[in-house]
Amino acid sequence: MDPDVVEIAPPPLASTSRTRKPRKVNHEVIDVEQYHVDKMNKGKAIQDGHNPFINVANGVMPMDVDDDCTVVPKDIPTGVKVAISTNGSNPFLATPSSTTVQPQTPNVVMGPSPPSRPVNCHASASSEVVTSPQANFLRDFKRFDTVEDFSDHHYASKGKASKQHSKTWLKKVQADWKILEKDLPETIFVRACESRMDLMRAVIIGAEGTPYHDGLFFFDIHFPDSYPSVPPKVHYHSGGLRINPNLYNCGKVCLSLLGTWTGNKREKWLPQESTMLQLLVSIQALILNQKPYFNEPGYEPTKGTPSGEAHSKVYSESVFLLSLNTMVYSMRKPPKHFEEFVRSHYFVRALDIVKACNAYKDGAPVGSIVKGGVQDIEETSQSGSKKFRTDVAAFMKAVVGEFVKLGVKELQEKPKPPPVVNANTESNTANRKRSRSSSIKEFLANIGRCVFQ
Repeated sequence: MDPDVVEIAPPPLASTSRTRKPRKVNHEVIDVEQYHVDKMNKGKAIQDGHNPFINVANGVMPMDVDDDCTVVPKDIPTGVKVAISTNGSNPFLATPSSTTVQPQTPNVVMGPSPPSRPVNCHASASSEVVTSPQANFLRDFKRFDTVEDFSDHHYASKGKASKQHSKTWLKKVQADWKILEKDLPETIFVRACESRMDLMRAVIIGAEGTPYHDGLFFFDIHFPDSYPSVPPKVHYHSGGLRINPNLYNCGKVCLSLLGTWTGNKREKWLPQESTMLQLLVSIQALILNQKPYFNEPGYEPTKGTPSGEAHSKVYSESVFLLSLNTMVYSMRKPPKHFEEFVRSHYFVRALDIVKACNAYKDGAPVGSIVKGGVQDIEETSQSGSKKFRTDVAAFMKAVVGEFVKLGVKELQEKPKPPPVVNANTESNTANRKRSRSSSIKEFLANIGRCVFQ
């Protein structure tokens, strides 16, 4: 949706002791949702739902104004007292308790809005947030859509476009399409093939708080002829890496819902109840989780024990390093119909990934970094291992190299300035060389005289 806009008329100038020439002022449009304000005013904008007047007592409104700014009495509601300060400080603003660094906003005049329209002391064009083309692409990228061709699909050779399917099969696949189009979460994207309805491709974004955070994990899906009596077949794009006990380097996905692992009746595929949405969400929640070590058969009973948690920590560190390699693999060889999605995703998240890597190098436990900082102090009380810190520094070099290729300018190495050469230094060096040369010649001449004497 487009943000709401408010057209702000220039305030009437009150008479003062100084004579001013009237100025021609243009109307300005302010984007209310972005909270952008005039950069010539003082004070602080109300941002993220924070009310700077919450600590004001006795109905006194703090206002910071420029020396040349005129406050019009008639624009202030009746019964409201105004405390005016010209030093740019506001003693009534509460200090945020969060450690997150908030973006700095230009200063503005703070006061209750009059019944008519809010007033700016200076009229100027309001600033606008400029989003990157990559961010715009991701915003418009549909979570579910259909495509014409899947020539690089793992199961492309399993059928033909002209193949006829049963009504039960067709009805179930179409039902899955509708559910996915309506209910997919924000971190899962799916493409289905119109000419080959038995083929589908999905990508899952690794969740925060896990060793898979910010990564992209692709899966090729095939609906066999006996579907939905049997579950679909799923192949993971591993790049030859095993990043989870349930995801093999050959691409096999081990999950009871797929019939590739044991489980009770309710955990297995139920033809009348199970859906593709359920399958994808299960992969995200049960496989790409916070502590994948305990997915390994026989290790789950050790969960919560000192020994089990220690092994889990080491395993998660290894998983994150492999996840970095998976990022490189995906950027170099993105699956069909997701090429631009991969490039845009990593362009937008590059700095967050690098910040997380730097935090891990400094000792933060893997998976502890979220957008707001370090999560759950108690959970992350132990730092990462020394080996992990060293390995992250080595593994992230290839990732940063790919980010630079995508055009992330902040990560490009700045050229080193040429050394400053002092003219006096050059002269002194030349003099020393000439002096040394003269000394050598004189030494050799003395030797010659000694010999002939």
